[in-house]
Amino acid sequence: MIVGIPREIKSDEYRVSMLPVGVEQLVRAGHRVLVESNAGMGSGYEDQQYSLAGATIVDTPEAVFEKSQLIVKVKEPLEAEWPRLRREQILFTYFHFAANRQLTDACINAGITALAYETLTDKDGRLPLLTPMSEVAGRMSVQEGAKYLEKPMSGRGILLGGVPGVEPANVLILGGGVVGTQAAKMAAGMGARVVIVDVDLDRLRYLDDVMPANVVTAYSDPHTIREHALRADLIIGAVLIPGGRTPVLIQRSMLKDMKDGAVIVDVGVDQGGCVETTQPTTHAKPTYIIDGVVHYCVANMPGAVSRTSTQALCHATQPYVLRLATLGVDGLIDRDPCFKSALNILDGKLIHPEVATWYAQA
Repeated sequence: MIVGIPREIKSDEYRVSMLPVGVEQLVRAGHRVLVESNAGMGSGYEDQQYSLAGATIVDTPEAVFEKSQLIVKVKEPLEAEWPRLRREQILFTYFHFAANRQLTDACINAGITALAYETLTDKDGRLPLLTPMSEVAGRMSVQEGAKYLEKPMSGRGILLGGVPGVEPANVLILGGGVVGTQAAKMAAGMGARVVIVDVDLDRLRYLDDVMPANVVTAYSDPHTIREHALRADLIIGAVLIPGGRTPVLIQRSMLKDMKDGAVIVDVGVDQGGCVETTQPTTHAKPTYIIDGVVHYCVANMPGAVSRTSTQALCHATQPYVLRLATLGVDGLIDRDPCFKSALNILDGKLIHPEVATWYAQA
């Protein structure tokens, strides 16, 4: 199979979808790999490294899309890339279709087969291709939140962990999954007072057992969320509905009652976000302020730590890419029925149950 690795064009996106060692594994297995020139530069990988691994370096994205049967990316294809998609082509990347109707329609109209990292579920119900970036984003959310709490960044002028004689910040984390757990570890390690809310009582029991004393758990309901949101200096949105849109837990009306200069970091912005006022931002312009509350809603947070993120992502995706190139979509699903969960669009038809249900209800 001919596998294409285009350069990512999303604003401030520095990740690349394959390491040189991944190219070597594919070539050794009999496949051909096309890598767009400078695709890996943002993560510290030069064209020569890909060439030495066996890749063919091409100068334009058109050459990658035109010749490749399987396109492996990091982020969803942007509007400029839509005309390059073609029928019977397989695209393997993050899509987050439920939050982007235009992208969904473009992929359907192009007749591609879309395999989404974020919906692939293993036999234990885990999300192995979403988890690495959730770990990065969860840790980054606190790092960025702490920065934007600084007064020059329009925050409250608070040090997250305080100092002796001065209280630490209050951090509210919405969701106790991978993002929320990583965020809680970081915030707790910096000395903040942390509250994690979730609707899964078993998950809350687990977190209550493993987290340090400055982390407490609470069952998520509208009253509890409002109570802790009004106390919070930093709110981390860490809610995930696989394949579906993130539920809105923080209403616009709540912002005026929150602390002036409080910060919201909505990690779930790719799926619509759990704050009513969430709008995607970029690393170049990461924040905006509504009712005195700073919103940080960068849609590709892990892209800022591209070297770490690229390695973490490719370690998870490469085994699937290799098997997909060798067996094809049907063959891989036959060998590993769980892989069907990654299938969102098949030859231009929307088939993923959660995504299809979301659009039917929208």
